[in-house]
Amino acid sequence: MRITYRNQDNKEYWNKRWTDIPPDEPMDNANAYPLKYAELTIKSRTGLILEAGCGAGRILRYYKNKGYDIIGIDFIEIAVAKLKVADPELKAEVGDITKLNFRDESFRYVLAFGLYHNLEYGLEEAIKETYRVLEKGGKVCASFRADNIQTKLTDWLENHRNNKKHGKNGAREFHKLNLSRSEFISLFKKEGFTVENVYTAENMPILYKFRIFRSKSHKIFDENKARQEGYQLSWIGKISTRLLMRFFPDQFCNIYVLIAKKN
Repeated sequence: MRITYRNQDNKEYWNKRWTDIPPDEPMDNANAYPLKYAELTIKSRTGLILEAGCGAGRILRYYKNKGYDIIGIDFIEIAVAKLKVADPELKAEVGDITKLNFRDESFRYVLAFGLYHNLEYGLEEAIKETYRVLEKGGKVCASFRADNIQTKLTDWLENHRNNKKHGKNGAREFHKLNLSRSEFISLFKKEGFTVENVYTAENMPILYKFRIFRSKSHKIFDENKARQEGYQLSWIGKISTRLLMRFFPDQFCNIYVLIAKKN
């Protein structure tokens, strides 16, 4: 397990991020992370869904608009407040994944994209709580930041940028955990889950950080657009990324996505 540090702590980072952008529109690209993997998990319209770490709402709003019974929680109050203004019918509330305010076996599905790796403390407790609130036979779909070449390179680039701005002593606050594939699987097996699949995936490809590799419609960065459509690359960016992911998936993904079942 490797820890990524930044010049601001995790909660401060997310407060600023969700303050700076409006709520998401429902995601509309089912071939991109995270909707692609949510769709691989949710196979029934019956049963309650929990999105833990709903953030700006792209997945929560997608399933709500499709008529699914879904509840979203997030630990950042401004994110939840903005979602309720955008759509007063959304079921969204402030919550803590390590201490969920739901009864045992309340949900058929739990979606947790980019949530667990934000926990400096309480990772095992969070997975135990996920297990507790799932019904028997229910499934969790969760992503976790990979500990590999791509994320190390991303961290180096970010720290280099931060050092220029804040000095070399800036990056001292906890930002994210990074796990290997085996560490990620082990955490869920330990709590009693049967792991069905682990996928190598990309949220924002590293090449997207460079304007030259973005698609024409994404040259000017718009975070909400990127989150709704997926981070779209130019043809050369797509080819380069596909080659890296084909031959070195565990080193050039930036996240692992796990689907696991409660026995």
